[in-house]
Amino acid sequence: MTTSLRSVDNQEESTILREIQSALRDLRFGSVEITVHNGQVVQIERKEKFRFQSSNTKHS
Repeated sequence: MTTSLRSVDNQEESTILREIQSALRDLRFGSVEITVHNGQVVQIERKEKFRFQSSNTKHS
């Protein structure tokens, strides 16, 4: 299945793809959400999680 990306405000498909790549770059834990309205990409949101381990954790 092939789809073409239609953009808002005359942004080209290559610009949208670059923004998606940028959102994914160096993401270790999290998600990237792409919001589409009427077949047009209107928002790209990146959510990143940072996980910490306690140094005082006891091992049995």
